[in-house]
Amino acid sequence: MRPLRLGVNVDHVATLRNARGGTHPDPLAAARAALAAGADSITIHLREDRRHIRDADCQAMRAALTAPINLEMAATAEMEAIATALRPHACCLVPERRAELTTEGGLDAAGHAESLAPVIAALGAAGIRVSLFLDPDLRQVEAAARLGARAVELHTGTFCEAGGDARRRELDRLAEAARRVDALGMECHAGHGLDYDTAPLLAAIPEVVELNIGHFLIGQALFDGLPAAVRRMRAVMDGVRRP
Repeated sequence: MRPLRLGVNVDHVATLRNARGGTHPDPLAAARAALAAGADSITIHLREDRRHIRDADCQAMRAALTAPINLEMAATAEMEAIATALRPHACCLVPERRAELTTEGGLDAAGHAESLAPVIAALGAAGIRVSLFLDPDLRQVEAAARLGARAVELHTGTFCEAGGDARRRELDRLAEAARRVDALGMECHAGHGLDYDTAPLLAAIPEVVELNIGHFLIGQALFDGLPAAVRRMRAVMDGVRRP
């Protein structure tokens, strides 16, 4: 199987910093630690309300890191302008509501194609790889291909929260969607809610080439340290698919 990349989301390092103010803990320091421990890229979500990652964090990481940065963002004019100026390696377009605690479900690419198309085109013209965060729904995957997205990140939250037969059904949906993403010539990524138990199940889907994991790793870092948590996740993934 193809190598499997690990993207580490450091948003919640910023959440902890912002709870008290000041500069500690520093998301950039966390990003460096994650990369040194085996992460392939860093994911950050610049939200409209700046509840965790802030503009200065994005600029600091872009200036300091040579590894790919994946900027999660809503498809708004403000975020498009920020992204095209920043020029990260990749942008993942996600749905966003002010009241939500975390991203809830995938983007409706099929229903919002008209508004998404110019944002995707502008990001692509700036040399940014565009991915769409989607539920494992073939209609949405096919809409992403029509819109010119280069990747799809499958939302794994429903799968991670399910148990028993429901989890198996969700895993089957993810596998089917991953095959369709690959067949349409896009990269297949996956993320949301993954941990040491669920990540290997996604790693076993051969079409998935990248997992993006944040909340679990930052939470586990409280007990084990971030480098140890990232190394263990890397080992869990590689145990299923050797690079």
